[in-house]
Amino acid sequence: MSRVLLMSRAPAVSHPTNLEVHTVPVSAVYEALHSRPQGLTQAEARVRLQRYGRNTIQRIATGSLSRKFLSHFTHMMALLLWLGGLIGFLAQLPQLGVAIWLVNCLNGIFSFWQEYKAEQAITALRRVLPTYARVLRDGQEQRIVAEELVPGDVLLLAAGDLISADARVVQETELRVDQSTLTGESHPVRKTAEAMLGSDAMRRAELPNLVFAGTSVAAGTGTAVVFATGMNSEFGKLAHLTQSVTADLSPLQREMQRTTKVITVIAVAVGSLFFVLALALTQVTVAESLLFALGMIVAFVPEGLLPTVTLALAMGTQRMARRHALIKRLSAVETLGCTTVICTDKTGTLTQNALTVRELWVAGRRLTVTGVGYAPEGDIREGERRVTAANDSDLRHLLVAAGLCTDARVLPPTQESRQWTVLGDPTEAALRVVASKGGIDLEAEARRMPRVRELPFDSRRKRMTTLHQGAALPPRSPGVTSSLLAPDHQQPTVAFVKGAPKELLALCTHILRQGQVCPLDEGERAQILAANDQYARNGLRVLAVGQRVLPHGLTHVADDAIECDLTFLGLVAMLDPPRPEVAAAVAKCHRAGIRIIMITGDYGLTAESIARRIGIIRAPRPRLVTGADLNTMDEAALRALLQAVWHRGEEVIFARVAPEHKLRIVTALQGIGQVVAVTGDGVNDAPALRQADIGIAMGLSGTDVAKEAADMILTDDNFASIVNAIEEGRAVYANIKKFISYIFTSNTPEAVPFILFAFSGGRIPLALNIMQILSIDLGTDIVPALALGAEPPEPGVMDRPPRDLQAHLITRSLLVRAYFWLGILQSLAAMTAFYFLYWTNGYWGQWLDLPASGPLYRAATAMTLAAVVVTQIGNLFAQRTEHMSVVRIDLWNNWLLWGGIATELTLVFLIIYVPFLQEIFGTAAFPLRNWVFLLAWAPSLLVADELRKACVRRRGADIHPSGERERTSARGAA
Repeated sequence: MSRVLLMSRAPAVSHPTNLEVHTVPVSAVYEALHSRPQGLTQAEARVRLQRYGRNTIQRIATGSLSRKFLSHFTHMMALLLWLGGLIGFLAQLPQLGVAIWLVNCLNGIFSFWQEYKAEQAITALRRVLPTYARVLRDGQEQRIVAEELVPGDVLLLAAGDLISADARVVQETELRVDQSTLTGESHPVRKTAEAMLGSDAMRRAELPNLVFAGTSVAAGTGTAVVFATGMNSEFGKLAHLTQSVTADLSPLQREMQRTTKVITVIAVAVGSLFFVLALALTQVTVAESLLFALGMIVAFVPEGLLPTVTLALAMGTQRMARRHALIKRLSAVETLGCTTVICTDKTGTLTQNALTVRELWVAGRRLTVTGVGYAPEGDIREGERRVTAANDSDLRHLLVAAGLCTDARVLPPTQESRQWTVLGDPTEAALRVVASKGGIDLEAEARRMPRVRELPFDSRRKRMTTLHQGAALPPRSPGVTSSLLAPDHQQPTVAFVKGAPKELLALCTHILRQGQVCPLDEGERAQILAANDQYARNGLRVLAVGQRVLPHGLTHVADDAIECDLTFLGLVAMLDPPRPEVAAAVAKCHRAGIRIIMITGDYGLTAESIARRIGIIRAPRPRLVTGADLNTMDEAALRALLQAVWHRGEEVIFARVAPEHKLRIVTALQGIGQVVAVTGDGVNDAPALRQADIGIAMGLSGTDVAKEAADMILTDDNFASIVNAIEEGRAVYANIKKFISYIFTSNTPEAVPFILFAFSGGRIPLALNIMQILSIDLGTDIVPALALGAEPPEPGVMDRPPRDLQAHLITRSLLVRAYFWLGILQSLAAMTAFYFLYWTNGYWGQWLDLPASGPLYRAATAMTLAAVVVTQIGNLFAQRTEHMSVVRIDLWNNWLLWGGIATELTLVFLIIYVPFLQEIFGTAAFPLRNWVFLLAWAPSLLVADELRKACVRRRGADIHPSGERERTSARGAA
């Protein structure tokens, strides 16, 4: 049932059904929906919000919670452990079977909890940037959270806005809405305010005077009155019918599946091998051989792998959020670390998006503007003389035309914000501010010349036009006639046009000079273009302004029929200074082997000036490719261009490009094997954001559509935050490898006792039992491993090229380091501790035929267990870096490390000295003085790995197999 029907039951509000609202004439819409042109009052909005609920869509189910929970107990590793527990029961060792099953249950619960917490963290982080709506309340335009929209609210719509409720259009100017999310139609739909009668055959979504939640404004502006919110909207009704969708696996998730299978196969193969060896070389029974094989399998299965990966991703998203990058999906975290090229816009991302008009060009004169920011403080000067609209008619016409051809508002300081702020486009705000500095009261001018139509900015036309009634253009100079001048008895309509200088100048036939409209000759055109080029070289953004008096009846014709035969009024040059931190971020990208390509709609010289100032461009003559150039290239030519740029180290800027060009560039880069991150803020950027491997939307200036299409949202619109996010993405992948290496290292001393037992024919007692192995894998090791998953980025992580997407987590170098370097040393420490207890208790120098049962044997296994745990402390610090010496990083920047050390020492102490735990794990207490011997081994793995790292650094080589190829790629990208 519709929201309107629900409202009709309330005694204070009576509405027509939402099936009838489209038939109501515009003049009766406000009354029918119990609203008014000035909008609701705040009191009315609060009452309706309480009565009808928040404007939210119920979360679409992606699988039951119980199914998600069970999935953590049915993957390959879990099934292996279920089988192991069953073998324990069959071997008449119920305590072992219970222990293995309990471990499996705890592991599944922990893994599920981490995944659940990660999902909740993402949901919470997404609330940092909620969707907003512009409404009229108490007669004032306000920006409110979309969840607070209520029936009767008056919505203000503009290009790029995401529509958050179903509403009836009451006023529009060239309003077009993208309804693809609702209907599947790819082309924007024209909307009208007219009542629709006799429309019974039309589907509801086809009604042209209704707009719907979940759609977006593609072009134009409009006003609409809300009649349905939340689950009563058309989008909400569709949510009930939506089937659960399984998300595609990310590259890391696919790699984890492969890793799990590899580990499982290795563990089963090793267990089977030693089952046979135990039967062949020892006198044990089949049941004992099964237990022996089970011990090997348990030793080689890293049970905490999957939950730690989830935690590493979740921790990465939280660190990114603190560095102003909001990640919308976990799988995007590791993709960031693979980024090889960033396609970035200029305005707002590389610059401060705080435009200030600095120069004006009026009829051959250059004027300077003082003051910075959006505060209307400063003046306009010609040399030392102050110039105002009152004493300069040419300046007056330029400022009035530029100021009225805007939709932005400049808001004075409030209690919440002590600075002047902008509602709308910063470029337009800068035009309004300079008009105020010149003495123009734009509010009074708007009343004198009310707007009757708007031709919204279009990236292809590169201009915007507003039509006003009652404006008067100065007469043309004597002898100049025009059929476009309005008769004296008719009120004229004037079109104010602002846009890209070259494109607008091409439409001009006259120029305003000393209050007279004169023909525009070629010399003046050249002078204007020269001024534009000089401003652009200085890094200024330049707009041209023109106007035209329209003949009677030409108001509602096509854009091209209006935007022609213009009178040129002048140039407005604005400065948007680069962000101070961007230059360092760009330099970091260069070191990291990441290319930066500027793709902008701005003038090429302006883009080059900014790019050179912040270090994107360093060559004396970069290649400048315009939208017109791209139009002449086919896909093969574009790929060839990018290949040449990539492999020859050339530099390129794409300027004056349209949104479809941006999409082509992104697709072409992906076609040559690059991992592409793309920034965008407008509705037209959405296709490129979706196509990119990582779409990055601007959180402050970006449209709702851009944010919806992106994988990541910058909460500060700052390029440096992108680089920070890439650094965090690289850290996440590195942390997963650290954890795997840490776990694999301890697998060796867990397996060595079984190997010695088998090959000695049982004459060397088992130095560890299965329960003790489990106490390491899912007891003492788990918290330190999680600490490695939360490590901050290693210094120098951005001094290496991006990782290869085809590279695997488990590499030959990782296995060699874990099993045959650190693992062997740890095994030596463990077996030394085992024999140390025998040799200090009457068995000095004896290697074979030692007691294999009784308190002494149990104490010896406890020594072995303690030795593994103690040496894992050194291993923990060794794994913090791959090449750099650990002494060069902060020892206190990860408190989980110290918590992990305290936890593992506490656990092993309890297992050894608490009686009921001794029974469970087969241990016995040994003298406290033996801890001196054990703790002496603690730094052994750290010292050994420091020696290895020193050798690697001296050779200047990368130890992993893909290193030579990556170094080659880095040289090519530099």
